[in-house]
Parts: sequence; C-alpha cells; structure tokens
Amino acid sequence: MHEKEIAGKIGRKTGMKVDITRKRRMSVRTDSRGLREFCVCAKELGFGHLSAVSVTDFIGEGEYEILYFLWSYQDGLALTVKTRIGREEPSIDSVSDIWGEAQIHERELHELFGVEFVGNADLSELFLEGWNQTPPFRKDFDWREYVRSRYYRNEGRERGYFEVEK
Repeated sequence: MHEKEIAGKIGRKTGMKVDITRKRRMSVRTDSRGLREFCVCAKELGFGHLSAVSVTDFIGEGEYEILYFLWSYQDGLALTVKTRIGREEPSIDSVSDIWGEAQIHERELHELFGVEFVGNADLSELFLEGWNQTPPFRKDFDWREYVRSRYYRNEGRERGYFEVEK
C-alpha cells in the first residue's frame, strides 16, 4: 500500500495526524497515555517490526522524547512514533508485549536514561553493573567529573589512569 493510504487508515482509526516525511517514511506524535493503544493499531495495520527505540533528552524543556521506529514488511514503509514524558520521574508503559524485541531496547534505555518502562519484565542491569549514579546518558550527567574522580590521580593528571595499583 502507498504511504498516503496507510496514513489515511491510521488517521481514521486513531484520529491522529500522520505526517509523510518523505517517500516510504511517516511519523506520528502521540500522547504517552495513548501510546500502547496506538502501537496495537500500528501493528494491526502491518507494522510488525520494531527496529529501535531511542530517547532524546530535552533538558531545557524538562522532557524526554521517546521514539519508536516501526517497519512494515508488507508495505515497505517506516513509521516513527514520537511521544514525550517528564524527565524527573520518567515512566511510560512498555510495548514489549506488543513487539518482543522492545524488551532489550527498553532495558537499555532504562539503564542509560533512567526511564521506567512499566510492564517490562526485565529492566535489570545490562552494561553498568553496580551503577548507582545519575543515568549516564542524561544531559545533566557530568562525564568530565566522573572521569576525573574515578580515573585521574595526582591532581588531575591522567597518568593515574594507566598506572596499576599495587
């Protein structure tokens, strides 16, 4: 099906405006409370593959934007679903029961940004074992201070990073 036809179907079924961003590419913005309902609809319309989930930190706006990248093999179309949540206590419903592959993406974003994906059965540590600081991909995480305090010794000289402790 052509992207205009799919966009029309989505619009009629959900009441949302779907933007055609270029050939075979569409995007839609949904309220976080309606995300799951929209995702079920998208899957029913042929978007059976979730390629990725990402987070953008809009620190000045106090929000995270979460993007879900969907693909329809039958129509050869990509759909980006965008939603926003507050960044201070970031929480959103998981879509891992809709697309199983969402589980690992949500787990990673939970660890790196601190987003709680409600309903995801496994948000355990993935990369950062024993991490107890600000999630490291948040814009308010100070990487320089972390590296200075953890690896540099002798008043900021990087020599300490390469020395082996005895």
